Amino acid sequence: MADLINLAEWQRRASIVTPRAQCFIDGKFVDAASGKTFDDISPRDGHLIAKVAEGDVEDINRAVAAARRSFEAGVWSRMAPFERKKVMLRFVDLIREHTLELALLETLDVGKPISDSINVDIASCANNLQWFAECIDKTYGELAPVPYESLAMISREPMGVVGAVVPWNYPAIITSWKIGAGLAAGNSMVLKPAEQSPLSALLLAELASQAGLPDGVLNVVPGFGPTAGAALGLHMDVDKLAFTGSGEVGRYFMRYAAESNAKSVSLELGGKSPQVVLADVGDLEAAASAVAWGVFYNAGQTCHAGTRLIVDHRIQDDLLDAVCEVAKTLWPSDPYDPAGTMGTLVDESQTQRVMGYIEAGRNEGAEVRIGGERLNVTDGGCYIAPTVFSGVNNSMTIAREEIFGPVLVSIPVDGVDEAVRVANDSPFGLAASIWSRDISTAHKAAKALRAGTVWINTFDMGSITTPFGGFKQSGTGRDRSMHSLDGYTHLKTTWLQM
Repeated sequence: MADLINLAEWQRRASIVTPRAQCFIDGKFVDAASGKTFDDISPRDGHLIAKVAEGDVEDINRAVAAARRSFEAGVWSRMAPFERKKVMLRFVDLIREHTLELALLETLDVGKPISDSINVDIASCANNLQWFAECIDKTYGELAPVPYESLAMISREPMGVVGAVVPWNYPAIITSWKIGAGLAAGNSMVLKPAEQSPLSALLLAELASQAGLPDGVLNVVPGFGPTAGAALGLHMDVDKLAFTGSGEVGRYFMRYAAESNAKSVSLELGGKSPQVVLADVGDLEAAASAVAWGVFYNAGQTCHAGTRLIVDHRIQDDLLDAVCEVAKTLWPSDPYDPAGTMGTLVDESQTQRVMGYIEAGRNEGAEVRIGGERLNVTDGGCYIAPTVFSGVNNSMTIAREEIFGPVLVSIPVDGVDEAVRVANDSPFGLAASIWSRDISTAHKAAKALRAGTVWINTFDMGSITTPFGGFKQSGTGRDRSMHSLDGYTHLKTTWLQM
């Protein structure tokens, strides 16, 4: 069905959509306590999508109170695992039934191509939640090796009330990582979506309620970081805070935890991921395609985007020529175009920020091989051309700081040792890749690269079954996989002396 919807029809649907825009607290949509709203603006053309409830301290208080009541009542935390799984699976079914509606909200909010919203973001959201649902009745405790007269049982228990703060680049996917693990573990949750992308989270909460999730177990409070986000981080009755976003804001949440109740905090922060291509790469065209997609997908607004190309100087020119050819096929287009491969940046502020970095690169002496300009695909839109810099060294601003836009910097090196040294010379450590025909060289380099995920002869492959998170200033804790449940549960030892 989705394949039959053309550009004009998506434009029509976008013009008449009426999304949910209130807070969702204790199973109901309610206005913000203050009555205030904020404008949700489409980056496609700057039009007003909706006036969204602006949650603040009082709304966070109400949401946390509802979450606490539901948790202590045991309506979810003590529900039989098989019954919890059935509710989660009904939730997944409803997401799939509402795929087109959710995808349109995602594209409206953040400007990603509608085909990506359908086939990647909402599809992944449903698949992730299905996987976590299946974990619920398959997570076992342990028996510890203790003296014969004793029995020591190790069990997982939910933490209680979990606050989750998610970013705007992959709203539905990252929400599914947080609420999937949190709900599977039996917690009650308060979700604060990014102010740029609140709409899919509100619909997801409604669908969860329709699936049978008890009132108060999942609450959604839209709002701004310094108000709603800070209130959640500082709340004395929140047991755990899960955050994905910038390093600057991540540090705020660490301070909030220290200033309040020393709540557990998990952070997935920024990245400046190196794509290391050695002279013996073998299939240079395959590497070029992976490099280009690895940085230009989602307009470069990906935390682990491969923004630093660290390439042997002997093949740099050939590789960059090939990367630029791929970049031409990823040129921005109207997000409602089903054939589009790249849409907008999230808003005007982010667009100006990225253009500032491009100007800084020029001023520092780097050469623009392709792109470097703002485009007018649709009037009022936030489009930037895929941009490739050469003549870069690792001390330049564009090589050190996370740009979060479609900008690749190419840094020449001489051999694998220098490549690894330059790759690791970064405050970030979220992901990396190494390209080489020599599997021994590739494995040694992968072991030496300081990153939470290292790909060999590929980039950006992943699965809900593999943990995702970073080293260094890229954060703490892990999303995805059974390991993510560690961050949403306490381990309890029960010792029985016989």
